[in-house]
Amino acid sequence: MGYGNYSFDAHQTLTLQRSNQTKEQVFTATKVHPLMNPFGVRVRESRDSPTHPKSLGIVFALDVTGSMGDIPDLLARRELPNFFKTLIDFQVADPQVLFMFVGDATCDSGPLQVGQFESSEKEMDQWLTWSWLEGGGGGQEKESYEIAMYWAARHIDMDCWRKRKKRGYFFMTGDELPYPSASRSLIRSLIGDDVPTDVTTTQVVDELQRVFEPFFLVPDAARRDKVERRWRDLLGDRVICMEGPEDTCHVTAGLVGLVEGVVPDLDHLARRLSQSGVPNPRIGAVIRALTPFAATLGRDGAPAPKLT
Repeated sequence: MGYGNYSFDAHQTLTLQRSNQTKEQVFTATKVHPLMNPFGVRVRESRDSPTHPKSLGIVFALDVTGSMGDIPDLLARRELPNFFKTLIDFQVADPQVLFMFVGDATCDSGPLQVGQFESSEKEMDQWLTWSWLEGGGGGQEKESYEIAMYWAARHIDMDCWRKRKKRGYFFMTGDELPYPSASRSLIRSLIGDDVPTDVTTTQVVDELQRVFEPFFLVPDAARRDKVERRWRDLLGDRVICMEGPEDTCHVTAGLVGLVEGVVPDLDHLARRLSQSGVPNPRIGAVIRALTPFAATLGRDGAPAPKLT
């Protein structure tokens, strides 16, 4: 999948038409859409085409439990066009986006929902708003993030990797911990794979990062303390602690720009965001969220130390 062309103006119009709607008016699903049920799905594909010869697979795996439903709503009613506008400004070639939605497989009815890779605003918006914001989750301070990562690692095929050995991007939002393992029984019941044993979350992350640049986004500082340490054990500096969920699109676009090398440093990013009309307080929040990771690439804008 991934055909069609993107129009920022059409996307902006689509989101503006919803600006006064409630979350419930935008997300009307009360169960998993049949086309988003991952059971028995062999693969989701991000493919090159004559109009998209250098496709780049990008996955948004969004936590849709009770405490995390704001991010899908913000994307659908305001922010998602900003992600694409920023990538277009950075001249990132042929992005194709797939949405996944994550809950708690121990208690939710729809703990994993999976769309298709799309290039056009209409199809992307369709998968996004088809999602069921179940609003569940349990009281055990864990969600089934490892099941979503397992599915992405084993059921996604991207030409950017297959043809060019270029990793795609995997952005997961969340405010809880993963379970220690993707259990064999849940993998079988939710996905249909018959695996011999449970798959540890450490192994799942290892498989995921072979073909993706993975990041875990914590929505705000209030939820940082309880989850940051464990996720850093798994992903290191790829845990991004934001100051608010409204920064999700600019932070993720900034991460793509930094890794792709089209953003030389955070000063450059700040100027580009300012030129796009992003308010200064939000620019500051984006830059602060990205600084620790940018420093690992030498792109935080800090002068190199002088060594004698």
